[in-house]
Amino acid sequence: MARRLAILMGLAGMLAAADAAADCSDPAAPGVDWQRCAQGGRSFTAVDLTDANLRNANFARSDLSGSRLQGVDGRRAKFVSGRLQGTVFDGADLSSADFTRADLMDASFRNATLRQAIFFRANLRNADFTGAILGDADFLGADLTGATWVDGTKVCGPDSISRCN
Repeated sequence: MARRLAILMGLAGMLAAADAAADCSDPAAPGVDWQRCAQGGRSFTAVDLTDANLRNANFARSDLSGSRLQGVDGRRAKFVSGRLQGTVFDGADLSSADFTRADLMDASFRNATLRQAIFFRANLRNADFTGAILGDADFLGADLTGATWVDGTKVCGPDSISRCN
């Protein structure tokens, strides 16, 4: 009897976990759960994904230009070669996110957590990093010209490649 009860409780737990799982076909909307979803190569221009769960999601080669990703959980998300001009990531957790070769011109990362994020060869011209946490972020080859740095006052000079000059 106790064994049957344990099995039934285990099945109920698995069903509850399945109900809570991300539905990758859900439309783009605030709070959407796209954890581990493959959304690569798709167009999401000017969408509102505020407070969405994008943890481990793949947006490689996707167009999120002008979108709002404020407060998202984007830990380990992939935005490789994405178009993200003017995208707002304010207050987002993008720890270990990969922005390799992404176009992030005019993007905003105000108060975002970017620990160990990868910006290899990314276009970060005129991006705003005011209040961002950059612990071990990789900017190798990234263009930071005109970007506002974490203190909110320093603006990166011309030819700020790999670091804010």
